Amino acid sequence: MQFVTLSNGVKMPQLGYGVYQITQDECERCVLDALSVGYRHLDTAQSYFNEEQVGSAIKKSGIPREEIFLTTKVWVEHYGYDECKKSVEVSLKKLQTDYIDLMLLHQPFSDYYGAWRALEDLYDEGVLKAIGVSNFYPDRLVDIASFSRIRPMVNQVETHPYFQQVEAHQWMKKYGVVHEAWAPFGEGRGGLFSDPTLQHIGKKYGKTTAQVMLRFALQRGIVVIPKSTHRERMAENMNVFDFALSNEDMSKISLLDKGKSSFFSHQDPNMVEWFVKMVEDRKTKHDSATEKKNW
Repeated sequence: MQFVTLSNGVKMPQLGYGVYQITQDECERCVLDALSVGYRHLDTAQSYFNEEQVGSAIKKSGIPREEIFLTTKVWVEHYGYDECKKSVEVSLKKLQTDYIDLMLLHQPFSDYYGAWRALEDLYDEGVLKAIGVSNFYPDRLVDIASFSRIRPMVNQVETHPYFQQVEAHQWMKKYGVVHEAWAPFGEGRGGLFSDPTLQHIGKKYGKTTAQVMLRFALQRGIVVIPKSTHRERMAENMNVFDFALSNEDMSKISLLDKGKSSFFSHQDPNMVEWFVKMVEDRKTKHDSATEKKNW
């Protein structure tokens, strides 16, 4: 396994296992499978609703907690100083741990400054070993990096061959922020898995297009967290440290960049409104469930 060193000296495995969109019914089994094939970096979030299953899997695995790099994320409805601190306490309980290796603010909306101050204080206390952000476009990243007591150590953003985040990558380097990729396969959108260039390069090295995509990101210094519910694919995604792409092949893949998201833009006002509605809907459901519980 290769590691990247965060600005505070913490070493982070460059390849991890993400549990986005993995159901509660499957999550524990999937995490146990991932750990069994060698993953030691796990990525979850409050908004994935599977922190408890991740925590349970870690306990059942028998692997010492200190050997696992664990990431989770604070969701928007928990932003603001007090709410953020409370939500971290809840995440700790669900994950059955007394510390989190990396805590991220999941979206660049609402009172993320209040939430960031909470993460700074929890970092000072040692509850969080590293702190960062997710989905912060360059302008938001420079903002929070410039006006905070502690700069983000990681920024997790959509990154894959069709959206390589070249400009964002340069801004992250300038501010000492490690670039981490969510959706490193772009969920296969736009025919990414069957892209002729990636297929041709894969045949050259005896690797799959998925392995080529991961290797391309790794050689750019990017942390990747591929997701799969199949043990054999998990193992396949781990098997990317026995080859290196040539400079020529790196250049060929760089030409695939379309320069735009395969999903959505956080800078689109319509998308911001969508996030606002989602937060409001979740709060309504939570309040309704709490009322029924107390009735």
